Amino acid sequence: MLEKKDISLEKAVLVGIITKDQDEAKSKEYLDELEFLTYTAGGEVVARFTQKMDMPNPRTFIGTGKMEEVQDYINEYNVGTAIFDDELSPAQERNISKLLNCKVLDRTNLILDIFAQRAQTSYARTQVELAQCEYLLPRLKGMWTHLERQKGGIGMRGPGETEIETDRRIVRDKIALLKAKIKTIDKQMAVQRGNRGQMVRVALVGYTNVGKSTLMNVISKSEVFAENKLFATLDTTVRKVVIKNLPFLMSDTVGFIRKLPTQLVESFKSTLDEVREADLLLHVVDISHPNFEEHIESVNKILDEIDSADKPTIMVFNKIDAYEAEPFDDDDLVAERTKVNYTLDEWKTTWMSKIGENALFISATNKENLEDFRKRVYNEVRKIHITRFPYNHFLYPDYDENYDDAQ
Repeated sequence: MLEKKDISLEKAVLVGIITKDQDEAKSKEYLDELEFLTYTAGGEVVARFTQKMDMPNPRTFIGTGKMEEVQDYINEYNVGTAIFDDELSPAQERNISKLLNCKVLDRTNLILDIFAQRAQTSYARTQVELAQCEYLLPRLKGMWTHLERQKGGIGMRGPGETEIETDRRIVRDKIALLKAKIKTIDKQMAVQRGNRGQMVRVALVGYTNVGKSTLMNVISKSEVFAENKLFATLDTTVRKVVIKNLPFLMSDTVGFIRKLPTQLVESFKSTLDEVREADLLLHVVDISHPNFEEHIESVNKILDEIDSADKPTIMVFNKIDAYEAEPFDDDDLVAERTKVNYTLDEWKTTWMSKIGENALFISATNKENLEDFRKRVYNEVRKIHITRFPYNHFLYPDYDENYDDAQ
């Protein structure tokens, strides 16, 4: 995926498996995403290894022969990191580390590392630290030593705790402190949300790197950080937006991803309160991605987990400027035409046609079809607003292209 080598990047190999539930195409797709994650974290993928298995090896994830192949490559090319596509058990991680004699990470650990790099505010850092501690707790065996083994004091004299028990107690205490800190910040943020009054709230949701922050910048005319990397946005950003003369609040939230670590879903649920409390969701989709339908499913699954799946939603298919259908040879009697050959117009006649006016096709970067986007959002926000404030609906007429834009 990286076109040119960068000597400043940490060299890494990727390891994945092909099973009956995850075929070769799916495995490749997951490894492509894992490579993008590795690049985002500051690494460079120099090789991939996959193995067909009925199920992962409970001891080393992959088989002995494949592990030796990985080991030989790491030794020959002096690779410092091996990254596995699925979450490793504590025992697997220890066993693999002994065999490969290098840094061993799994997908969860890698995502946690990216979140740690990207966290800018105290709140985001606290949430990431909590997720890291919860991930670390079952993996503590032999990870570090302490000079001080005992708390000391009455009732604590004698042999004291073993190293691993001390480590676990320290991490559990840290988890309790972090949870208490998050609870305090949650209360403060709830007050802040309450102080925003009764303005209609719109939340941008979607898979990571689909262009939510770029769309936020274009619509709100602000400078929210946007970058072509995964998880560019961790902290929820809220901006006041005015379309015509109708004001509302728009929030840009953390992106979702497949195989999102449970620890992150739990620790970031409070950040997703902006989604829970939104009146309208704009589900942004990167239609240029070959597996955007699966991305939609992943986002819907997480929305369901946070009790937001039934909210009014507009599907915003972004990056139409980057969409390219694969050419299809009509003379080829063997080949079968599939979704990769669909044009945008053909996609619009599929299940998308059932969404009707709640399906928009735009390019936030090139500002294509943004007038249709503004019109649709305006009309939906207006409906919510006049339901809430029926006495002043005359202030906000139906959207009309001839109506002067008050922005």
